[in-house]
Amino acid sequence: MADPMKIRAQVKDDVCDIKVLMSHTMETGQRKESDGSVIPAHFIQTFSIAVNGKIVVDGSSGPSVSKNPRFGFKVKGPKAGDKVTVNWVDNKGDKRTDETTVI
Repeated sequence: MADPMKIRAQVKDDVCDIKVLMSHTMETGQRKESDGSVIPAHFIQTFSIAVNGKIVVDGSSGPSVSKNPRFGFKVKGPKAGDKVTVNWVDNKGDKRTDETTVI
């Protein structure tokens, strides 16, 4: 399983700035080992961000995204103390869920 995500959610003037660093290898399937064998593709396919259980961002990514991708979003409405949950699923079926509290 991947390492925990780093999530920061800060609210200012009714807009919450959410930043997420997802720990993942994000292999494209095009690189080769020193012996010439292909390293299989392994990348995050879908992710979502929910505030207090309501999905506010629903996205997808592919093999062209770099290792340990970082995403940032601005969401109107969350308040300090609200719970932000981030989920992702990769092309091998691995999943990760982490959460933080809005400050």
